[in-house]
Amino acid sequence: MSREQRLAQVFVELADTLVDDFDVLELLHTLCERSVELLEADAAGLILADQRSVLHVMASTTEEAKVLELFVLQNDEGPCLDCYSTGERMVNIDLSEVEQRWPRFRDATITAGYRSTHAIPLRLRGQVIGVLNLFCVERSTLSEADVALGQALCDIATVGLLQERTVRRAEVLAEQLQSALNSRILLEQAKGVLSERAGISVDEAFVLMRRHARRNRQQLRLVAGGIIDGAIPASELTSGGD
Repeated sequence: MSREQRLAQVFVELADTLVDDFDVLELLHTLCERSVELLEADAAGLILADQRSVLHVMASTTEEAKVLELFVLQNDEGPCLDCYSTGERMVNIDLSEVEQRWPRFRDATITAGYRSTHAIPLRLRGQVIGVLNLFCVERSTLSEADVALGQALCDIATVGLLQERTVRRAEVLAEQLQSALNSRILLEQAKGVLSERAGISVDEAFVLMRRHARRNRQQLRLVAGGIIDGAIPASELTSGGD
């Protein structure tokens, strides 16, 4: 498959979420995964603002990326926060050159094994609702075309989150984002439960949960709830026959 064909496929995949009852968590995780794939990063994380403009980690491709995102929010330092406050992309950041600007973020990210990072805003008409962060093991430089592609992916996701009805009715947006936050908390609990019950890593647990949700056409939050209350046994997800 050519790169152009893959790009078209990814845009269709993201656009398919633009329905009344789409799965917010699935959209955000898909955005992270496709951005890593298309922009040749090693990991991604996504932060999203709730109705009080408080930022939360909502999706990541690895546990390491999630921990870094949490570190950023807890220490109030990092390019993604500057990206959120200004609405401007912050790309091609060589961590060896930002010791004075973001010393704690730099040290934590290098310790995690990354050497460069990029932050791309989720925004629409000046309204910034979150940031996609990309982490790279090597020093990575995005071309103008790459940056434009990353922004286009984020723009599609932003439209999916806002939609016309949420633009007209702010309370709908607040409800949607709060629901996503609640679902994310439930999801994190389910990952831990499945990890312990099946004796696998939390990353592996999440892969199995998403696979089960897709095959059974269920929302991730429903699968998470089933795992926690025991309605979906670990064996059903690990057997490969779900």
